[in-house]
Amino acid sequence: MKKSFIVAIFIFSSLLFLSSLKYDLFEISKQLEIFNTVFKNINTNYVEKTKPSKLIKKGVSKMLSELDPYTTYSSSEDVERAKLLSSGSRYNIGADLSYIKNRLIVTDVFKGLAADVAGVKPGDVISKINGVAANDSESGTENLLLGGVDSEIILTIKKDGQEKNLSLKKTSFKIKSVPAFRLLDNGVGYIPLTRFSKGSAKEVESALRFLLIDEAKGVILDLRNNPGGLLNEAVDIVNLFIEKGQVVVSTRSNIENYNLLYTTKKKPLSVEIPLVVLVNGNSASASEIVAGALQDLDRAVVVGKQSFGKGLVQRVLPLPYGAQMKITVSRYYTPSGRCIQSLNYVNKNKTGVVNSYEKNNIFYTKGGRKVFDNGGITPDLSIGNKSKFNLIRALKKKKLFFQFANNYTKNGVVYDDSFYLKKGDFSKFKVFCFKEGFDLGLKTEEFLLNVFSSAEQEGLRGFGAEKENLNSLLKKEKTAAFDMLKNDIIELLEEEIIRINLYKDDYYSFFLKNNSFVKKANYLLNSEEVYYSYFK
Repeated sequence: MKKSFIVAIFIFSSLLFLSSLKYDLFEISKQLEIFNTVFKNINTNYVEKTKPSKLIKKGVSKMLSELDPYTTYSSSEDVERAKLLSSGSRYNIGADLSYIKNRLIVTDVFKGLAADVAGVKPGDVISKINGVAANDSESGTENLLLGGVDSEIILTIKKDGQEKNLSLKKTSFKIKSVPAFRLLDNGVGYIPLTRFSKGSAKEVESALRFLLIDEAKGVILDLRNNPGGLLNEAVDIVNLFIEKGQVVVSTRSNIENYNLLYTTKKKPLSVEIPLVVLVNGNSASASEIVAGALQDLDRAVVVGKQSFGKGLVQRVLPLPYGAQMKITVSRYYTPSGRCIQSLNYVNKNKTGVVNSYEKNNIFYTKGGRKVFDNGGITPDLSIGNKSKFNLIRALKKKKLFFQFANNYTKNGVVYDDSFYLKKGDFSKFKVFCFKEGFDLGLKTEEFLLNVFSSAEQEGLRGFGAEKENLNSLLKKEKTAAFDMLKNDIIELLEEEIIRINLYKDDYYSFFLKNNSFVKKANYLLNSEEVYYSYFK
């Protein structure tokens, strides 16, 4: 009787599942038919000539925007461009470029490579590439710099109102994940990791081996401003400091195939050397996996600011005709069980604002310390003030640090490790930023912009005074954030000025002597009692 009952329950459950699946497939088929018909009608009946590829890209992008910012669609052209950009070459002329106010600006030059040899400097404006105007970020003119290794390229550089042509030979060079590593004067090793790309773990391993040979008394692993990348590289980097067989990260999904467990597979380089991991608000994804795992396993002291909170896992899926999509399939969890995802993109409020997950659940490290799922990784030791806005990210997005540094007067200034901003330079930078304009990426700003734009179009003149009042309130919030983060901003501005005036070797000499995060990590690693107190 009991066996018959179990079989009956199984059959009933299977029928329910098949019925649900059949309904889902019907619903999907139904909606696809409606979409195809709408798309066909637009392209065959619309009064103006349409561009089918543009309509599809816009339509799909809008649909995906309802999910999360990491689920994206790429056309075949986007895919090819991404392949070129990720091929290990940086524009193939040894320089970083960025569009600022529709001008293609050189933001960094690498020592000994084509651009440097030709005399290109940070701040130079590239007005033409092979005679083609480069004054529009939508034109794709800069794509001429990609590919074609060893071919000649003519850059037209505009400086001080004058234009001159430079002939460069494009070369291929690998972008290092570890741009430099150092043994500091007090015997502490420093390893900055800027990305998690193929081979990143090998670069960290190589740097760590050198520092161990030099008998470093401790290591600083700097993950600040590292947006993440390949998961397997993150696992391998943790493995350098953790014994074989330890869980580093797990992924969980409502799809069984995406529920995975990642463990260390190799013998570590050192499980004893004291370790400090630096993070900030721009440390995301794989950076948070490394920091979170080393924190949960009581292997490192995490120092800095709350990390970004990107705990969503994406897979790339191929689409017809060379296109592809990146889709979120699961979430990351640290060894203690914390989910590092900060924002809940599924449950938005009525105005479309994305809310944070309900957090502050308690978890425990391997040694029994309390840790919390506050969205991202909370440092064991926090540095500086915490602002409710990510002001610094907003300023970097508009390249305001770079622009001010590029315009900074050079007369009589000595750029070495003793450089510092003069009194009043912070105020000048603040005035400059407000003059250039920037937003904090808030829904409030977007909402007000839409309201006042609509009011102006519809002739509602009474909104003018309210617009001024509300903009004044927003400016007060921004000003308060500026003043709260004054020390952080001054430090970043000094580093940016040094960076664009010196090669990387000299920049790191300044950076390692003056950076407050590095100083604090240094102090911990030179104070054994203080360092180990964080594991109690």
